[in-house]
Amino acid sequence: MTKPLKDKPSLLYSLPNLLTYARIIAVPLVVLCFFIEGKLQSSDTARWWALGIFVTASVTDFFDGYLARIWGQTSNIGRMLDPIADKLLVSTCLLLLAADTDATIRGWSLWAAIIILCREILVSGLREYLAELKVSVPVTQLAKWKTTVQMIAIGFLLAGSAGDKIWEYTTQTGIVLLWGAAILTLYTGYDYFRAGLRHIIE
Repeated sequence: MTKPLKDKPSLLYSLPNLLTYARIIAVPLVVLCFFIEGKLQSSDTARWWALGIFVTASVTDFFDGYLARIWGQTSNIGRMLDPIADKLLVSTCLLLLAADTDATIRGWSLWAAIIILCREILVSGLREYLAELKVSVPVTQLAKWKTTVQMIAIGFLLAGSAGDKIWEYTTQTGIVLLWGAAILTLYTGYDYFRAGLRHIIE
């Protein structure tokens, strides 16, 4: 009976994995910014800090995978934590924006956030099931564009009321981009589900 492959200790603390760990740590830091904003009521500083942390974390999402590939430092823990870190960051930000004092995401816009969250849960469950069948579902180019639009939308929404004081259409732009991401989410989610369903039936 063969033993499962384990990551070398050096890979656990490689720069690509450290960037992934940092993205996970960014989640409670963004929550803390919103907590501070709620306590101070009128502080825009917390919004800008939340945006800065989010943008920095989003940039690491590109570099951890890129560096792991070119340096030959891909690891099991990196492959496992990378999508988890992404989903934690996106889900947390969407929930915070729906519950914050300014209600940045509200009304019909909540449906866009719900669509994105449901798709993430659906695809995660599908990937987990297919992994047991030794079937991998590659990330499509359109899914990458969806992620890009989604991240930009959340960035605008995190700036929110603070950003509106500099450019009055900041929040509105974020909402429009969020709906764009939701539409792409529906399409890519259906695409993944169709591909996964074919393997399930077979």
